Amino acid sequence: MTENIEVIQRGRPVAVKILAAVIPVLLLAACTAEAPRPSATAKPTATEKAWVSTYTPPAATELAPLRGTAVGKGKLKHPSLAVKIDNHEAARPQIALERADIVFEELVEGGLTRYAAIWQSDIPPLIGPVRSIRPMDPDIISPFGGIVAYSGGQKIFVDMMQKAPVVNAVFDYDRSGLFYRIGGKSAPHNVVVKATTLVARYPKLAKPVQQFAYAPSVAASSAVVDGKSVSIINTRFSDQRWPSWAWNIKSKAYLRSQEGHVDRDSNGAQLKSTNVVIMRVGISHVYGPVPKTVVIGSGEAWVSTGGRTIHATWSKKYHSSSIRLVDNNGVTIRLAPGNTWIELVPKETGSVELVR
Repeated sequence: MTENIEVIQRGRPVAVKILAAVIPVLLLAACTAEAPRPSATAKPTATEKAWVSTYTPPAATELAPLRGTAVGKGKLKHPSLAVKIDNHEAARPQIALERADIVFEELVEGGLTRYAAIWQSDIPPLIGPVRSIRPMDPDIISPFGGIVAYSGGQKIFVDMMQKAPVVNAVFDYDRSGLFYRIGGKSAPHNVVVKATTLVARYPKLAKPVQQFAYAPSVAASSAVVDGKSVSIINTRFSDQRWPSWAWNIKSKAYLRSQEGHVDRDSNGAQLKSTNVVIMRVGISHVYGPVPKTVVIGSGEAWVSTGGRTIHATWSKKYHSSSIRLVDNNGVTIRLAPGNTWIELVPKETGSVELVR
């Protein structure tokens, strides 16, 4: 550039002056080009507005401890309620038995059976008929904690139950109106308990711990994954009691019968269960004519879910221990989410038949 200027102007001093004048202009132009220009805030277009997220995170959930189903977090803070339920013909159909989370069927005197049923995920207004306690009930009910309701019993058995880590609500001692006799059934098969009222009296009692392992679905349960197809489960406690369960695809559950007759709930529908557990148990005769089911120890079992059955071993170490179920490889069995019936079938007088 200097040489061109010198030719045009024919003199060096002139060229120097021109360069001195041009350089600041060039620098100013360069600085001006580099400086960012302020711009107005862009407004979102209609299309951009349409893509604004409206996603709302789902509410937190947790497992119902006695059913394995998903419930809203914190909705099941209340304790469980165990009730001793009559199974005499005059007591059927029982009130709210279909709403129990877990039902144990046990042998009592005369070859009859009774239930120790536990409610927690769904506490009904009334439960019954309520009957007296038996010597195995403390071992069955203690792991659940919470409350137990019964009509009374021999002093030795009542004392055993009252020493267990549960709140005892007893018809014979109640003066608050929690229990009463209903019409339509004859005594002693007509005692009921106000279940929701009873549970509401103990808001500070802890909810039960989870008793069994649960799969996320029926299809993922141990029986369905590793078991064999079984359509009917026949059990026999004695010559007086032989309950059975039949897998029903339409109901996606096992339907219950007793002594060859449909076993109905208080709404007239057939009683059903998602899981059926059969435990072979010993019977102690230490209390004379009152048999005691032995549930501390171990023995053979079968677990049925989704129309399939897996062979198992049950074990319970202590008075307050939960029952553990493992398969033939020692792996913990996972039930399906839903209710569970547990048949405590005597090894001495009972039998189990699985029909494919």
